[in-house]
Formats: sequence, C-alpha cells, structure tokens
Amino acid sequence: MCVCVPMTSSDETVRRGLGPLLALTARLWRRAVDRGLEPFGLTEATWLPLIRLARAPGAMHQKELADSLSLDSSAVVRLLDALQEAGLVERREGIDRRTKAIVLTPAGQAMVEHVEDSSHRVRDDALVGVSDEDLATTSRVLQHICRTLAAEEAAA
Repeated sequence: MCVCVPMTSSDETVRRGLGPLLALTARLWRRAVDRGLEPFGLTEATWLPLIRLARAPGAMHQKELADSLSLDSSAVVRLLDALQEAGLVERREGIDRRTKAIVLTPAGQAMVEHVEDSSHRVRDDALVGVSDEDLATTSRVLQHICRTLAAEEAAA
C-alpha cells in the first residue's frame, strides 16, 4: 500500500512524490491509532479534540477548538454534544455568559491516557530502524514546510 520513492530517484521525482507520501503517511498513522482505540469507541474525530483540550494551557472555548481542528462551529457543536453525552467533556460558563469553556471530565482525562498510549505505540513501531539523525532531519523539514504553508495561509 505504501508507495515509496527509491532513494536513487531524481530530485524532481522525490519532490513530486513528497506531498502524496506525506498524505498517505498521515492517513496510515491515523488509522493505526484508530485501530488501537477501537475498544474505547474512539476515532480520530473524537480523540483529536480530547488531545487538543488536554494539551491546551487552559480551558478552551468552542471557537478556539474549532480553529485548532480546522472545523466550522456547527461541526464542533455536534462533536462536543457527542463528547459531552459520552461524559468526556463538559461545558462551563465563563466570565462572559455568551461563551462556555470546554473542559475534560475525569473520564475524558482517563481517555486521553488511552489515546496517548496508543499514539506512543504507533510512533514507536513506525520509527523502528529510523536513526535519531534521520528523525531530526525529517522533523526540521516538516517544521519548515508547516511554517511556509501556515504563512501562506495567513497571507491569503
């Protein structure tokens, strides 16, 4: 399933194949994490918001969560309704009554631990045989691509 570009390919072939390879890798990674979380009834649509909430420096509001997930507000409302019904998040009134802070419940925090464990297993398995030097180079390249694309998006 993985279409790998041979190391002897021309620079242009490697450049052309990078985007599709990144997309395929991301899809396979997410599916591997999803498989590990099937026993908990989670998919990326439900575990990713939990991770974003857990890693936020403080309580998030719906708009902030929507922005971090690249979703529109109506999709986030339905998502939060499902997560709240499952007992994983709750909405709390903040200083401004028009906005509600979204926080993880104790059950939500426990679920984040399952997500982290599954994610770590996928990462560790996927990186077997990858040197620290190669990983550092890959990380620098991906950070550069992210910064470039984010700047272009912000300018648009």
